[in-house]
Amino acid sequence: MSLAELRHQMLRRKPLVEVEDETPTDERLAKHLGVWQLTAIGVGGIIGAGIFTLAGSVANKTTGPAVLLSFLVAGLASAAAALCYAEFAGMVPKAGSAYTYGYVSLGEFVGWFIGWDLLLEYIAVAAVVAIGVSGYFGFLLDQVGITLPDWMLGASGTGDGHVVDVFAMVFCLGTAWVLSRGIRSVGRFETVAVGIKVALVLLIIVLGVFQIDSSNYTPYFPYGTGAVMTGAATVFFAVFGYDAMSTAAEESVDGKKHLPKAILYSLAIAMVLYVLATLVLTGMQKYTEIDPESGFSSAFEAVGMPGIANIIAVGAIVGIITVVLTFMLGVTRVWYSMSRDGLLPEWFAKTHPERKVPTRVTWIVGIGSAILAGLLPINLVAELTNIGILSAFVVVCVAVLVFRYTRPEVPRTFRLPFMPVVPIVGVVFSVWLILSLPWETWARFGTWLVVGLVIYLGYSRTHSKLQQTAPGTPDAVGSARE
Repeated sequence: MSLAELRHQMLRRKPLVEVEDETPTDERLAKHLGVWQLTAIGVGGIIGAGIFTLAGSVANKTTGPAVLLSFLVAGLASAAAALCYAEFAGMVPKAGSAYTYGYVSLGEFVGWFIGWDLLLEYIAVAAVVAIGVSGYFGFLLDQVGITLPDWMLGASGTGDGHVVDVFAMVFCLGTAWVLSRGIRSVGRFETVAVGIKVALVLLIIVLGVFQIDSSNYTPYFPYGTGAVMTGAATVFFAVFGYDAMSTAAEESVDGKKHLPKAILYSLAIAMVLYVLATLVLTGMQKYTEIDPESGFSSAFEAVGMPGIANIIAVGAIVGIITVVLTFMLGVTRVWYSMSRDGLLPEWFAKTHPERKVPTRVTWIVGIGSAILAGLLPINLVAELTNIGILSAFVVVCVAVLVFRYTRPEVPRTFRLPFMPVVPIVGVVFSVWLILSLPWETWARFGTWLVVGLVIYLGYSRTHSKLQQTAPGTPDAVGSARE
């Protein structure tokens, strides 16, 4: 194979046609999601471990009361990317999210790069959130006097006698079961659970504001002002659930109209709640006393409100499970889309004959996330998630910028404002946050990408559907079919 042929393969672009034209009828995904169900899935993916686990952990160990600023910085970067996602979602309502956006605008190799990246990142997100659920579950059991063996309460190294986090593994496998039941069931579950979660966060804010001691905000930067960026790079994990929601594009009844709205609605709702909740948390307790695993429950217990602490623990379990559900939904749809395109074996793209969901990859993802959640500590997995999602944001911001000028004639149901400032801001903030991550995270991420490169060169480029339809012709593939 010549270098010119390899270049053609890497740069060929997926055509902008409806997925139904490319997918056999019996393998299509069912369309049941409306704008508010999509918004619920987005909010379900954003609000969860960020409030109930990471806010306390970052405040205690990294930023102090300035964790609020970390959320604002992360939210600003996420908002710029969200606008880019919204424009693409209005043009390309297809499963795959950033993978598909990169494929149609920047070429097959970029699409592969970000798709392969998201497979690991979304599974890791599901795992870290499941660990957060487990922490609140353990808190709740302690409150009712139930004592369990130490070996099943956490991964090795997270506590005396800990070996495996059994509860986190059970949550991952249970979520995979819910996903396997069909997208209609998922939409209903998310809507109800997210309603409970938002009501819980509002309860926390309303009750907690009366327990604020302003002296707890001093010193505001105990770890220095630079810690705000380090904290933002960590909590960024908590502000990007809308991108996983966008992978469900093909299951929306009107993706071009509903997805842009759902993306913006979900991020706006989440950021307001995040800012208010972190303000309350760091005001109720000194940052040094905040429990990194169950921050709000321990805070209310510390101010003499143990009944509220128990309610929070129960609500947190319900709320955080929705995050696991959203990101497992995301990874299964990315995997399904890559397999349908031929970049991974088509065996994975098979859907259930009645429920019309990719059950094979759903159970593989459930087992994989269960293994990560059971055996790794939360901080290690959280750092692993951020670099990949930030990379996806960079790709989407660049892609929307390129596509606006190379394909201006494509209809857009949403056009992001202030072009090209918004996508440039998204790229700059995302790169800045990436550079704030520790070198160990870079090493793990690089290893995963090297494995992906080997798979692409050895399998994906020759099995791609674009290779089968127009071998040797690169960028013209997209325009030929459009």
